[in-house]
Amino acid sequence: MKRTRPAIGALFYFGTAIVLGLYFTFSAVQGAYGLFNRVQIEAEITDLRTDRDDLRVTLAELRNRTHRLSDDYLDLDLLDERARDVLGLARPDEIVIR
Repeated sequence: MKRTRPAIGALFYFGTAIVLGLYFTFSAVQGAYGLFNRVQIEAEITDLRTDRDDLRVTLAELRNRTHRLSDDYLDLDLLDERARDVLGLARPDEIVIR
């Protein structure tokens, strides 16, 4: 009987192909641009968009108050409110409770 040796070259190529396949699969799931990081980045994007929208609302409110206290358009009620809050002013007929 004649013995045949296994083809070492073929085993090497198959082994290399399997190792590379496992490496690329691992990178696709766990790597810097993998699926898990993609999910984390998407969640972060959602949080940042929510923060951005909240900041836009706050900015619009501040712009409105700034406009109402400007020289061109003076809101006396807002001026009275700010003077009471910042300077601690009160009218003579009011009772202040602390």
